[in-house]
Amino acid sequence: MQYPSGKVSAQKPVTFVTISPEEEGQRIDNYLFRTCKGVPKSHIYRVLRSGEVRVNKGRIDQTYRLVADDVVRIPPLQVAERPEQYVPGGNFKILHEDSQLLIINKPSGTAVHGGSGVSYGVIEQLRAARPNEKFLELVHRLDRETSGILLLAKKRSALVKLHEQIRAGTVDKRYQVLVHGDWKNQRQHVKLPLHKYLTSEGERRVRVQEDGIASYTIFNVLKKYDEFTLLEAELKTGRTHQIRVHLSSMGYAIAGDDKYGDFSLNRELQKADSWRGSLKRMFLHAYKITFVHPESGEEQTIEAPLPPECESFISKLKSTSA
Repeated sequence: MQYPSGKVSAQKPVTFVTISPEEEGQRIDNYLFRTCKGVPKSHIYRVLRSGEVRVNKGRIDQTYRLVADDVVRIPPLQVAERPEQYVPGGNFKILHEDSQLLIINKPSGTAVHGGSGVSYGVIEQLRAARPNEKFLELVHRLDRETSGILLLAKKRSALVKLHEQIRAGTVDKRYQVLVHGDWKNQRQHVKLPLHKYLTSEGERRVRVQEDGIASYTIFNVLKKYDEFTLLEAELKTGRTHQIRVHLSSMGYAIAGDDKYGDFSLNRELQKADSWRGSLKRMFLHAYKITFVHPESGEEQTIEAPLPPECESFISKLKSTSA
């Protein structure tokens, strides 16, 4: 068998794997996608349909959910021979770590995972830096340009419990965001439906659209400056680019936002002038999150201070409010 790369494929032998408690609960197809790197999804679905993949010596379908101590038979699989991509181990600021969770402070400009023209992201770098970690998965995502708190689960049970909290809307996520203009209300509820689409260049974008998905953000004024307002954004739903699109649709550009912002303003901000410093990134930072710890059951709050480049920028602005 040959794959589109044109290179002859190698074949893995039959293997038997015993499922650990950390791997319990995931679907067999997702488990195979994660563990059988380089094998096309179509090939994995073919061996599932044919019964070549077995659990405890019995046939299963692609929707079967694994249980601890299941013995999975994985048949010989064709693996496309591609040069292995080098992924440098990531050295990120750790805000909290225990047996269940790893919480880091992600810098702006770093993707959370590879794809869409990005070779690797936070998750790949952390796995490279922690080769003995049996399980490490993103609990949620942040835009590449957004900095701040990022949760990762070290056990599947922790991932499942945190996802349940996110779906139930009980995880409290707060962001600090600097917008251009004078924000009028001290506290404002914004409920605008959002629709995802692709540009003619194939880039993902989001816009407000009547038949879009319900989206809800609460904005609180933290501080006012001559030409800017520092807001706290409280996410009630977690849609793609939600804060950015809600603000731009109301006529408030996030400083440094290169997708939905004011492009001429962004160019001006790149250079310092007599009344302010320079800003060479988007001013959107995930600074606080509150959730119930998946093991202890206790409420936990994690905070991440504004990055130095953001703190430096607002420190030079003239404040008009306390």
